[in-house]
Amino acid sequence: MSEQHSRPIGIDLFAGAGGMSLGFERAGFDVKAAVEIDPVHCAAHKFNFPQTTVIPHSVEALTGADIRKVARIGKATVDCVFGGAPCQGFSLIGQRVLDDPRNGLVRDFVRLVAELDATSFVFENVKGLTLGKHRKFLYELVEAFEVAGYETRTPWKVLNAGHYGVPQSRERLILFGVKKGRTLPNYPAPMTNMAGRPELFPGVPFGPSSAEAIGDLPDADTFATLAKTDAVRTVKYSQASPYAAALRGLTNDAWAYGYVREYDPGVLTSSARTAHTAISKRRFSETEAGKVEPISRFFRLPPEGVSNTLRAGTDGARGAFTSPRPIHYRHARCVTVREMARLHGFPDWFRFHSTKWHGARQIGNAVPPPLAEAIATQVVHALNYVQARPEGTVSLGDPALLYYDMTEAAEHFNVAVPPSRRDRKSGAKKRKQEEIEAIRLGAGAGG
Repeated sequence: MSEQHSRPIGIDLFAGAGGMSLGFERAGFDVKAAVEIDPVHCAAHKFNFPQTTVIPHSVEALTGADIRKVARIGKATVDCVFGGAPCQGFSLIGQRVLDDPRNGLVRDFVRLVAELDATSFVFENVKGLTLGKHRKFLYELVEAFEVAGYETRTPWKVLNAGHYGVPQSRERLILFGVKKGRTLPNYPAPMTNMAGRPELFPGVPFGPSSAEAIGDLPDADTFATLAKTDAVRTVKYSQASPYAAALRGLTNDAWAYGYVREYDPGVLTSSARTAHTAISKRRFSETEAGKVEPISRFFRLPPEGVSNTLRAGTDGARGAFTSPRPIHYRHARCVTVREMARLHGFPDWFRFHSTKWHGARQIGNAVPPPLAEAIATQVVHALNYVQARPEGTVSLGDPALLYYDMTEAAEHFNVAVPPSRRDRKSGAKKRKQEEIEAIRLGAGAGG
């Protein structure tokens, strides 16, 4: 096949705030549509990807023709459909697990790949699907794609984001597939050297540590404004590591093959403070780096190591509890949402919901963008596209999108508040309860 010089078209299902969308864009894709049921996630996606059509509905209610119409792509080739159904609903009851109604979202993923006549797909999910009796689910999924006319790369693999330039240990199942007769993507080789740490940039022998990821950021606790909001104007950054410099947009290849965003680098965003008690601060300060604080079960970041897996917390159906954020390696406090974003591989221009609850949830639910970029690059190569940097810049969306509560976001998109979703209010009266709740829950987290 001859090389193709236009940008391939991608569709993001179960898009969240857009970790996969960002990785695919940076690999050279134009992400034309993002399907996501949660209105707060939709609002963040719309802010960060103003050129992408956000479809605020469940995949259950959509057809491939619907997506093509709303995204205004007509009969254009859809090169890749990517995403992963939420892991909480999987059921292994019965002889045919994919026939169980509780596994309907996975069947809808297969259905939409076929209805969109996509050339390829990337299905991502939790490592647990590869273990024990859950493997039956995967075998049936491969069979379903086979019936739909797609070949999958087997054996499937679990990839750790820490091997692809992310300062965090986070494992995800990745399943590649293409139309029968097309070239299957290869799994990306780990970006590691002999020392076993990820290599991110040519000439830089080691990849990012926790300190390299967040050490240049100003301490949120020094800004009184951040007790009331999530953003403050500041230029007092410390010396940036190559990893941090790229996320700040300071390096020549910071944007990869994605669109350059217009943003103000002098504003520190997603950095609302957490009001810890003096007792909590003392316990945090006494916790050894790389260890877990015994009462709260919070992990303290090791300055020369990487973060533990950042999780999203539980949804409204299980009480809407916040998953604990790690303790900063230098300061006696939990990391901010921006610091979480750095540990996840999100650039500083990328913004999240203004509250810690929703912001942390958006990060914990996301595939780290550098891992998604490594995966998407393999798809680009398999489809024989030439990666090219796009011209021009993109203005970010209306910041008001980041301050909607669940009801306001639903009204913005003219949809009902989805089941099992509820608002988490920010403010001084809630902060004490948030900390007590997190201490009580310990390390409990969602999928």
